[in-house]
Amino acid sequence: MPIQWSAMRVTEAADMIEKHISAAVEPLECAREAAEAALEITNLPQYMAQRFLSLLAEIDRAIGEYPSLRGSMLMSRLKAIRDDVPEDALEAEKKASSYGDRPSLV
Repeated sequence: MPIQWSAMRVTEAADMIEKHISAAVEPLECAREAAEAALEITNLPQYMAQRFLSLLAEIDRAIGEYPSLRGSMLMSRLKAIRDDVPEDALEAEKKASSYGDRPSLV
């Protein structure tokens, strides 16, 4: 049974999502630095330090501890989407679109 959804549109959506995630990484890294600095506040109660540590853990989970290595949960979820797009379906759709958008009579 032929694929009923557009592999090309899924790939384009994944590209756009990656672009937005990449744009969000730098501000989240700044937030991480601010949270780390907050841990240095003199006489910070332990329960407040725990809140900052929880926030740091969420930031690390979202963008990865080392974003340059692309180890984040967001990027791994995006990779799973791309991996599930059948390569042959994507190639066939690209080839079909290269002939134009008019349906074939054959």
